[in-house]
Amino acid sequence: MAFSNNHTLISHATHVKGDLYFTGELTIQGKVTGNIYAENEKDAKLAIADTGVVEGEIRAPVIIVNGKVHGDIYSSKHLELAAKGNVTGTVHYQSIEMIKGAQLNGSMVSNQQQGSANVLDIAAAKAQ
Repeated sequence: MAFSNNHTLISHATHVKGDLYFTGELTIQGKVTGNIYAENEKDAKLAIADTGVVEGEIRAPVIIVNGKVHGDIYSSKHLELAAKGNVTGTVHYQSIEMIKGAQLNGSMVSNQQQGSANVLDIAAAKAQ
């Protein structure tokens, strides 16, 4: 896997408690108990690996879920629920891709119906 200059990895043996704010790319192989927000970047990408677990809200432009998420997801560009992805919560998306095997226990809300609110602006307002 090629990494950009701005890539953060939370490895499978790591458990983070508290809210995370990131730019660039963030890959989660471990566990995060808290909310995850992309900051000041329209191309930020969050990838949750098959061993990854997130307990909290997620707000980022591009999100790939191949692990477990217990919380709401807000994606302003693209949301992918991969084959081992398991989400319990409401997903808000501009475009969505669901691979065979992905599981969603909750609701799906298209951002196109809501006037496409910018998740980065919402995350910034929540942080203040």
